[in-house]
Amino acid sequence: MLPASIQITGELLSAAEVQDICESLKEDGVRLLSIRGCQLSDRDFGRVCRGVAESNSLAQLNLNLGVVSGINRTRHLADALKTNRSLQTLFLHGSPLLDAGLVTLNSALSTHPTLVCLDLGDCMLGDEALGLICGMLPPDGAKSGLRELTLSANPGISSKGWARLAIAVAHSSQIRVLNLDYNPLGDQTAGMLAVAVASSRTLEVLDLEGTGLTNQSAQVIIISMCSWTWWRTTPPVCASWSWQRTTSVRSCSSRSVTCCLRGRRTTTGRPRPHHKAPPQAAPCCQSETSTSQSETSTSQSETSTSPPPGSPTATPAPRWSC
Repeated sequence: MLPASIQITGELLSAAEVQDICESLKEDGVRLLSIRGCQLSDRDFGRVCRGVAESNSLAQLNLNLGVVSGINRTRHLADALKTNRSLQTLFLHGSPLLDAGLVTLNSALSTHPTLVCLDLGDCMLGDEALGLICGMLPPDGAKSGLRELTLSANPGISSKGWARLAIAVAHSSQIRVLNLDYNPLGDQTAGMLAVAVASSRTLEVLDLEGTGLTNQSAQVIIISMCSWTWWRTTPPVCASWSWQRTTSVRSCSSRSVTCCLRGRRTTTGRPRPHHKAPPQAAPCCQSETSTSQSETSTSQSETSTSPPPGSPTATPAPRWSC
């Protein structure tokens, strides 16, 4: 029998329902378990965690919206993760973990051999917790390292904590998706993130919606991306990088990266044929104004690279309004 999925949202789970879930987990009949926003007793939560520990098929676990509501439940989850060896994605968005909760989970999360996607948005985390998260990014032996990380809406993290994350992202060889939306980052943190974006070889999606970035910060991130990607791509591969703001799309040569200030990610570019030789300077960006219905097709149909800076045909960068 192929593993199935169990998805329950916002319900009061009875002991009988919890028993059915646990039996399915122990029989390796579940690949996705979501009890998002559900209410259950601490005893029943412990039973679910024991089922997670014994499952060899579970790949995704969704405990969003307060299911992990206390330190005792955090301990149950940590014990389950130490035994489980199949989980790839863990969602804890909206759980009041605090720094103490992540300290409890840290050993299990940092040593889990298959975990690659982690959502810790709106978990009331601070600098101590973020320091532990930074240690989960790089690969370590048999552990592959995180590829997707969500830290949305954790306003308790200071600029010092974000600086540590920027350094970790710059040195990570695996992180591809980083969601930092709805954090009061400001221009100082944006500058550090620009360095991290320019240094990372794998980052594809950076979500900065609602982070208080100004025009200048947006331009710094764009410049860091455009100036880096051409030289670090070996052999040089062209794709379309899109920065979408209402009716404007900026496209630049090299790897596919989407960066959002408002709205979620737009479109990623498709690979184009290799160039015979890299140019003598990094390409500058082209700007186009289109309607919202044609923005996606515009970025995907781009077939030529932009002229190098200083060229008579170079297009000046537009001004953005945040």
